[in-house]
Amino acid sequence: MAQSTVHYRPKSGEIPTQPGVYRFRDVAGRVLYVGKANSLRARLANYFAPLPSLHERTRRMVLSADSVEWTVVGTEFEALQLEYTWIKEFDPPFNVKFRDDKTYPYLAITLGEDVPRVLVTRNRNIAGARYFGPYTKVWAIRETVDQMLKAFPMRSCTESTYKRAQNTGRPCLLGDIGKCVAPCVRRVTKEEHKSVALDFASFMGGNDSRYIFELTAKMKKAAVAQEYESAAKFRDQLGALEAALSKSAVVLADDIDTDIFGIAEDELAAAVQQFIVRGGRIRGVRSWVVDKEIDVDLAGLVDTVLQNAYDDAVPPREIIVPELPSNAAALELLLTGIRSRSVSSGVKVSLRTAQRGDKAALAQTVTTNAKNALMLYKTRRSSDFVSRSQALADVQEALSMPDAPLRMECFDVSHLSGTNIVASMVVFEDGLPKKDQYRRFSIPTSADDTESIYQTLSRRLANIDQETARVDGADPAAKKFAYRPNLLIVDGGQPQVAAAARALADAGVDGIRLCGIAKRLEEIWLPDSDYPVILPRNSDALFLFQRIRDEAHRFAISYQRIKRKNDIASVLEEVPGLGPTRIRELLRHFGSVKQLRLAEPALIAEVKGIGPALAEVITRTLHV
Repeated sequence: MAQSTVHYRPKSGEIPTQPGVYRFRDVAGRVLYVGKANSLRARLANYFAPLPSLHERTRRMVLSADSVEWTVVGTEFEALQLEYTWIKEFDPPFNVKFRDDKTYPYLAITLGEDVPRVLVTRNRNIAGARYFGPYTKVWAIRETVDQMLKAFPMRSCTESTYKRAQNTGRPCLLGDIGKCVAPCVRRVTKEEHKSVALDFASFMGGNDSRYIFELTAKMKKAAVAQEYESAAKFRDQLGALEAALSKSAVVLADDIDTDIFGIAEDELAAAVQQFIVRGGRIRGVRSWVVDKEIDVDLAGLVDTVLQNAYDDAVPPREIIVPELPSNAAALELLLTGIRSRSVSSGVKVSLRTAQRGDKAALAQTVTTNAKNALMLYKTRRSSDFVSRSQALADVQEALSMPDAPLRMECFDVSHLSGTNIVASMVVFEDGLPKKDQYRRFSIPTSADDTESIYQTLSRRLANIDQETARVDGADPAAKKFAYRPNLLIVDGGQPQVAAAARALADAGVDGIRLCGIAKRLEEIWLPDSDYPVILPRNSDALFLFQRIRDEAHRFAISYQRIKRKNDIASVLEEVPGLGPTRIRELLRHFGSVKQLRLAEPALIAEVKGIGPALAEVITRTLHV
């Protein structure tokens, strides 16, 4: 059978739907192709269609590649800018559409001329001109100029056209349709025209919102005066300016050299994303996952990352981090020393956090990429067969089990100040969740969490090994509940494990291993043991334990919320004179039935719609 697609195709759920830039690399790591997309998931899906359906050139690129990676940005325009940067940086062999261009196009305003004009050019040596860009598409910049001329009608014609209009006394078409103030035929003076050109440049360079406010005021004034054609004209100008204001957060000022770090973390790992900005443009992206040590906060993590990020690189003048470490001053000296060994500029390296502006927007983009990288890492690790097999083998070794725990059940208890006590049971088989076998337990009364664990395990163990006693045609779900697990896990430390061991002993069940996982230090507790089992922080076994514990906690919390909602409604519905509206007011005021029971009638009577008489009825009913 012919190969349907390539081996490195990522799962659809792993690819984000945000705008971004993607890169195909070969087995040696060389970038083969750089592209942009408004939705990365939708765009990349086109490359992983059945190979016979692909265009010959696309199929050759996909087969030549060995991996694909992506970087999320804020908008499609940012993706356009980043695509340009990386095409210039990596010169990918399959990006042939840019190969013939010597340079990329810019928007230029020739303020050094007597009568300035706006033009699209690849020449960056025009005296006195102000440049904006670069752009990757000529049609895109021409479209921008066409829209901007509606708001800033300055000269955009060639020298020959301008001179011909001067000689004939007749303006060109742009002058007739209002996209030029026609200084060629003296409709305005040269000084007035230059003022329009300066406004154009000011808007493009400084994102001056003054023009937005002025046009908005003019549009509203025209609408009030029922001058709808003028209002529509101002509306179109306003739309053009607002589109131009969507300045790229990816491209910073030309004199900015900085590294921007984003970090996404959980209890065990952290994904680090580094954007390397040189000359105001992203020249590279680094991404890696680090295993966290115990009790390391974000500032400490930043410290560790920076100490290892520049082993083979030169630090820039400025480094932007999500949080400053406590030893920021000493770290700056260390990084300055590393920089001085390669760059004899004597410039000090400074650490900063971005609070506002373009750098803060770019820092947010970096953090978004770090979050996506962490999610991708966890998804691939949990779904990878080799990692799951290694995790089960490590659990077997750590707990001295005779066999690998192919079926694991984890239990967690949830309550709200001792009320609405519930417990959950989640099931993992071969390291993957079996959600159709999850169970929920409602616990009427309990002294504490250990008693709740004992009750839950007792009810669970009462059904162990009962499937042989069931007749054919019995409920399949009931049979699944009777399956014998290899390992029982409880959320908690020594007290919870002891309560679970007591339930096992009272039920007369043996041959099932038991342990607990304590969240504070992520240690594993065994029955009758004074010391926990400490698994390596980067081990697949600890990752599996954490995942099943978190799933049990999530499942218990969701049931507890449902039960609490139903319990509140059922109790208050028994009170004569209370309808849905008054019940909502009571719950909004007191938060729970427990707090309502503790309240005095006078306090209850203060609630909207509840008078003294009804308050007395509520109090009597709740205390019966």
